[in-house]
Amino acid sequence: MSEPDCMFCKIVAGKVPAEIVREGERTISIRDINPQAPTHVLVITREHYPDAVSVGRADAGLLDEMACEAHEVATAEGVAATGYRLVFNTGSGAGQTVHHVHGHVLGGRGMEWPPG
Repeated sequence: MSEPDCMFCKIVAGKVPAEIVREGERTISIRDINPQAPTHVLVITREHYPDAVSVGRADAGLLDEMACEAHEVATAEGVAATGYRLVFNTGSGAGQTVHHVHGHVLGGRGMEWPPG
C-alpha cells in the first residue's frame, strides 16, 4: 500500500530519483539529500507506514528487518566498526518531515551526546 503524496512512496515506485545504496525485499536504503554526518543513509520500508510505532504494531518483524538492514548499510559504508547511530524520528515535534517510516543511519564522525 502506498500514499500518492508521499515522497518515499514515490521513490519506492521509481517516480522520484534517489541515490540507492541497498535494496531489500521489504526495504530500500537511500542517501539523505541533506546529510547530517559523513554517512547519512535512510532505510525506508517499501510499504507505507507513517512512523515507527505504526510499523511496529502492524507488521511484526519489519522493524527488526530495518535494524538488520541498517547494520548492513553501516558495514558497506565502513562505519560499523567505529560505531553509528540508527535514529527513528516519530512525529513532527521530533523532526519527522516525511511521514513514512524511515531509520537514519548516521556515522563517520564522533557524535557525542548531548551534542555540543
